[in-house]
Amino acid sequence: MSRVGKRVLFLEEGTKINIIGSKVEITGKLGTESFEFSPLIAISVNDKNEVTTTRANDEKHTRQLHGTTNSIIQGMIEGVEKGYKKEILIKGVGYKASLKGNQVEVHAGYSHPVSLEILDGVKIEIPKPVEISVSGTNKQKVGQMAALIRDIRRPSPYSGKGIMYKGEKIIRKVGKAAAK
Repeated sequence: MSRVGKRVLFLEEGTKINIIGSKVEITGKLGTESFEFSPLIAISVNDKNEVTTTRANDEKHTRQLHGTTNSIIQGMIEGVEKGYKKEILIKGVGYKASLKGNQVEVHAGYSHPVSLEILDGVKIEIPKPVEISVSGTNKQKVGQMAALIRDIRRPSPYSGKGIMYKGEKIIRKVGKAAAK
């Protein structure tokens, strides 16, 4: 039996879960998340606000879905209760970001600014032109938006310039001068 799949998930006070067939909808203080799961995994909630998942059989595919389903539900619960946040730093002369309506505009050393459409359910704040804060209730969407912004100009291992996550360690390389 899957250790992750057997895990019992707890709902905080004020968080509600609604299960209709194989669709799960969780509502908390930060918003609502819903997901359609496989009918091979049964999801149940007891009167103590404990969520459990059980599988229909022991086939390989069902066992794979068991732990995945439990992890996705845990992520949904954490998202509506606490939320997810990614911090991004921009380093480089003239590199900066700004919000233009429903888009993030990034100047990253190209001849033109790069604009990205903000994903639904994701909130972006720019406290300083060189700092971007991506937050939301869906872990996948927050991570995807942060990755899209980072991909505009990945950090260079030689100069250290680029767009990187806060706390990310960039392994620096020595340039041509080291050969002498």
